[in-house]
Amino acid sequence: MNSRLRAQVEELLPEVKEIQDPKLREGVLKTWELALERGGWEAADLERIPFTLLIPTKTSLLEHTRRVTRMALAVARERDDLNLDYVIAGGLLHDVGKLLEYEAQAEACRKSRAGELVRHPVSGFALALEAGLPLEVAHIVLAHSEEGEKLKRTPEAILIHHCDFIDFEIAKGKGGG
Repeated sequence: MNSRLRAQVEELLPEVKEIQDPKLREGVLKTWELALERGGWEAADLERIPFTLLIPTKTSLLEHTRRVTRMALAVARERDDLNLDYVIAGGLLHDVGKLLEYEAQAEACRKSRAGELVRHPVSGFALALEAGLPLEVAHIVLAHSEEGEKLKRTPEAILIHHCDFIDFEIAKGKGGG
């Protein structure tokens, strides 16, 4: 792993340090590295890439990713039947495929050619598996959005799905804020 890129991702996503399993933590970081490199992004871009292109928003992909992770973790800590490492990993990775789905255009972002062909839950699923993550974590990434409607979601995937949509619906109701 590119040590500079890894350090930047760790700094931008401090929740990764809460993952107890070192192999899982490493896989999450590797997934972000793969996505950044393949999408042609720098780690700092995570603070300017919008979390969605569906509504006008000032919320960055980084802010949304961290918020969804923290919301899901707060719920998961109230239960004793969820894998907290999977919740954190799934929250941090649910939108990682957007780094392939989007491309920079002047001061904005637009859907890339790859994004026209493959939505971010599918590309994120593939990146997670390539990085060596367990199928249960890759499943969370795939199942978090509409692609998951045809799947039997695990409890951790149900949680990430709902936290993601809570954040999106609130942003939509506030005019993208």
